[in-house]
Amino acid sequence: MIHLDTSFLIDLLREQRRDRLGPASAWLEGLPENEVLAVSVHAVCELMAGAHAAGAPPGEVDRLSHLCGTLVVRYPDEAFASHYGRLLARLRASGKSIDAMDLLIGTAAVIDDAPLVTGNIRHFSKVPGLQVIAY
Repeated sequence: MIHLDTSFLIDLLREQRRDRLGPASAWLEGLPENEVLAVSVHAVCELMAGAHAAGAPPGEVDRLSHLCGTLVVRYPDEAFASHYGRLLARLRASGKSIDAMDLLIGTAAVIDDAPLVTGNIRHFSKVPGLQVIAY
């Protein structure tokens, strides 16, 4: 399983809209056919919030929904808050900080022991135990 970050999904959607391959599409094409791709519900929330805040036309929200429907959407379970709290405490103890939404997305990947594909390496590389993949 591989988790996809919001930045990756936004780039993928842009490439599809322009009907032109780019780094996100190329990365996907290099995957084995049976690879499971997942997304944290928090990344889905970021995508939808961005679309609605930008006044995206209804078709764009439908495209987001369709894309997310092709992925395994990971929802928090009862242990999620404890994992999140532990990671946040470790970050603070080391003098590092990360946006709360990024830590929520990173926590989901850590719990699944899955790498996270992102264009935001600088932020996510701070999350203890998270393998980050650039595209």
